[in-house]
Amino acid sequence: MHLKTAETTLPLPTALHAWMLAIRPKTLPAGAVPVILGSALAASDGRFRLLPALVALICALGIQVATNFINEIYDFRKGADTAERLGPTRTVAAGIISEKTMVRVSALLLGTVFLLGLYLVYTAGWPILLIGMLSLLFAWAYTGGPYPIAYSGLGDVFVFIFFGLVAVSGTYYVQALNLSFPVLIAAVAPGSFSVNILLVNNIRDIATDRKVGKMTLPARIGAEWARRLYIALTVIAYGVPALLFLNGYSPWGLLSFLSLPLAFRMIKVLYASEGKELNNVLAGTGKLMTIHGILLSVGLLIK
Repeated sequence: MHLKTAETTLPLPTALHAWMLAIRPKTLPAGAVPVILGSALAASDGRFRLLPALVALICALGIQVATNFINEIYDFRKGADTAERLGPTRTVAAGIISEKTMVRVSALLLGTVFLLGLYLVYTAGWPILLIGMLSLLFAWAYTGGPYPIAYSGLGDVFVFIFFGLVAVSGTYYVQALNLSFPVLIAAVAPGSFSVNILLVNNIRDIATDRKVGKMTLPARIGAEWARRLYIALTVIAYGVPALLFLNGYSPWGLLSFLSLPLAFRMIKVLYASEGKELNNVLAGTGKLMTIHGILLSVGLLIK
């Protein structure tokens, strides 16, 4: 069986591999974990609703993947993905998937997310419409448009907001139809880990990013300060379960501390790694985010 992905027809296994490269599975915890945590908080408060939770998860993952696709398109246009790149292969720059195909698939994916999101708007009202439209705009503006966020050093701020505060509180809101301060506290954990994923990616690419004027936060402040920020955000993330406990949630949320050995290991490896070696830290940070988020979510459900 064959599948047409670029200007030529590729064998199905090769095409599937190409699209998996474009999807970037190791970054998907940034989309899934906040929704899982928001749903766990809703369940703990007796407000869990299965269908809105599932639709929110699909939409969050869809926006995450669409952001990755659009990133490929605009980094290719701006010349950011060159042969000097140390990260995984970018399919558009490598000519594996054509720019035209990627544009079409990105538009189709964003359109699907929009249509699914209308159910959440119907369920929870105009605040979700506003969140959804801003999220779709962010997916494009991250690397697209005249002033791409990723090239300005503000990408980390927007990642914290959208993959932390917005994703967790939005998921909670579509189920509970209200919002409380502890939900925003909880959102700090996945937001911090999501920024750490981005930090590792950008520490690895400092040299090549600076050459094309892609001034990410690490490109601006340097690798050493970016590594220190990674540590600070990790510490902040582990403070979240304790704060939730102090705000009346189950002490079992402290189960997330079982992931501390992996956190210490990631920090150690981060300081010992350069270049392509940082790809392992990126994957490990995604794993840490997943384990921490699942343990915290499970703990919140235990009374």
